[in-house]
Amino acid sequence: MRFSHTSVLLTECIAGLNIDPNGLYVDCTVGGGGHSSEICRRLSPEGRLICIDQDADALSETERVLKEYPNVTLVADNFCNIKNIFAEYGVGQASGFLADLGVSSYQLDQPERGFSYMHDAPLDMRMNQRTQERNLVSKRKLQKEGISAYEVMNEYSERQIHRILSDYGEERWAGRIAKFIVRERADAPIKTTFELVSVIKKAIPRGAREDGSHPAKRTFQAIRIEVNNELAILSPAVNDMVSLLATGGRICVITFHSLEDRLIKNAFRNLENPCICPKDLPLCVCGKKPQLKIITRKPILPGEREIENNRRAHSAKLRIAEKL
Repeated sequence: MRFSHTSVLLTECIAGLNIDPNGLYVDCTVGGGGHSSEICRRLSPEGRLICIDQDADALSETERVLKEYPNVTLVADNFCNIKNIFAEYGVGQASGFLADLGVSSYQLDQPERGFSYMHDAPLDMRMNQRTQERNLVSKRKLQKEGISAYEVMNEYSERQIHRILSDYGEERWAGRIAKFIVRERADAPIKTTFELVSVIKKAIPRGAREDGSHPAKRTFQAIRIEVNNELAILSPAVNDMVSLLATGGRICVITFHSLEDRLIKNAFRNLENPCICPKDLPLCVCGKKPQLKIITRKPILPGEREIENNRRAHSAKLRIAEKL
């Protein structure tokens, strides 16, 4: 199956990056290379693009798509290691960063990856299936990259599962689902996505499952976030990217659920207004200087036509900021 992913908010991202043809750009989640292709078309021979992704299939497709562009560097890593990546490749300051935080269509549609509640598959959900590899900065990261959804469902305590579903999935029935999971696995491990879906359907009362959305949607989102440590890395990664941006450079981030969007919004705000002085002081004495200017006070949303052509774009939000 060829890697396939429709780039979301493509035109808006390219406009937001305000591309300098001679600049250095970083696609932090390259996917199939859709955004990167448009960046490359706007670069001169002096320009450069670094493409980062944890998924080996994504990088293989990107290599195929961008083969005609010479100044492209492919990096198999997580963008949370951006400072290490820059050091390893001898890179200075960047003109722009782009991060599309969504799960790719390919990952969702490839049953064996275990991301989708619509396909029966082993519980996995790892974006990076290469465990215990380079650029792991701590034992905690090593452990995180090694776990799968199977371990989360069969080894975490009821309290831990409850917390994950509540915090990462904002699931109303988190406590009840966690209780049913622990009860079910006492007889036999929960091994597949459909086995987990069955447990979730048992846990959520029938009347609460008639709102149109799939009853497993929030639970699967929460498990995926836990497996890939998605939220914990966002604010530190944004701070690192901004520290590597040249003055006037742009950072563009696409999010797909409220938890991600809130973290990015707050990270941008904290970098635009880092002052920690008491509000009653007439002058700032903490010495913290703004690093960003927020370009999008409200996030950019996809239009009706894009949503019609790509239903997975409906929850996308794009936020853009510029280095001072």
